[in-house]
Amino acid sequence: MTTTRIGLRQRLGPAREFLRGHQSLSITFGMAIAAVVLPLIVLIPPFNGFGTQKDFVGGFADAGVFVLLAIGLNVVVGLAGLLDLGYAAFFAIGAYTMAYGASGYSGLDTPFWIMIVVGAFVAAVFGLLLGAPTLRLRGDYLAIVTLGFGEIVPLVFLNADTYTNGTNGITGIAQPSLYGLAGINGFGFTNPWPYYITVLLIITIATMLVYRLQDSRLGRAWVALREDELAAASMGINTVSTKLLAFAIGASTAGLAGVFYSAKLASITPQQFEFQVSFTALAMVVLGGMGNTWGVILGAFIVYEIQSQGLHQLDAFAKSLHAPPISLGPITLDLSTINFINYQYLLFGLALVLMMLLRPEGLFPSRRRREELHEAAAEVEATAADAVSQT
Repeated sequence: MTTTRIGLRQRLGPAREFLRGHQSLSITFGMAIAAVVLPLIVLIPPFNGFGTQKDFVGGFADAGVFVLLAIGLNVVVGLAGLLDLGYAAFFAIGAYTMAYGASGYSGLDTPFWIMIVVGAFVAAVFGLLLGAPTLRLRGDYLAIVTLGFGEIVPLVFLNADTYTNGTNGITGIAQPSLYGLAGINGFGFTNPWPYYITVLLIITIATMLVYRLQDSRLGRAWVALREDELAAASMGINTVSTKLLAFAIGASTAGLAGVFYSAKLASITPQQFEFQVSFTALAMVVLGGMGNTWGVILGAFIVYEIQSQGLHQLDAFAKSLHAPPISLGPITLDLSTINFINYQYLLFGLALVLMMLLRPEGLFPSRRRREELHEAAAEVEATAADAVSQT
């Protein structure tokens, strides 16, 4: 068995080396495989009992929004080491930019494909505006400032009734069009398939750009900044521009997600961009593996599918059992009365606690991050052992 495995690795060696040397091609190849495999998997048991292929494809398109959020947040948190708890603010800014640029509310009819660029640019500008006053902050202080920014932006959209329609939000947002192809054989954007293909295309481009940046001088500067800001500054790295670019690039990716999200729903309200979105995106990055773009993509997809499909199916399964209540001393547990969907954030919290205890590097960590965390743990254990031996 081992000999067969080694032989297979040797045969695949040239292909692996080729793909490593051509990252854009490997990313495109990987996304193309995912685009084909995901809709086919849902046709086989047990997934085909949970819904139609069309329902799953629509869910995959929604999951792509959170994948984009996780990719952008990974730049800020995973690569640059800047804890951002208000990331949903940039998501909201991108969504409202689309709402102003292409809806009956504003009277404008800017094409979706232009608004993708505009939304990313506007969100990047606000990322710079947030990053500028936080340049001297680190750790908890930076987290508090970004948390405040994330709370302020939805409240501004909620209370500025004249410009945002307040709690009612903005409706009638224009859907994307393929300029003459939208109505052919029902392949319009009222169908989930075009959204699915579009979000995969956006994710592919965003992943390519992030990998290019990660291997560039800027990416290495982000890693140095994450490890030790003082040492990075001593080595000649401009920490001001490095931090600002991390905030801007992360925010622009959230802006892309916001534009796509608002176009898909055709309506937005401020309640869709509260702290839960930032928390969910951060949980996806941590569980997936900070610093590893592919790991973050997989983590975001898994977490979203568990949240949107898994908990619903678990809730339906518990109710279908018709099991008698379980007596646990003074407590009586009745599974049929438990709404697992209401406990999703409790489950997120438990998952994060367990991950930090058992696998702090995440499910799919980057090699460097895994070595850093285990090296730090080994140093702590060695220090404790020395202290015990001396006593």
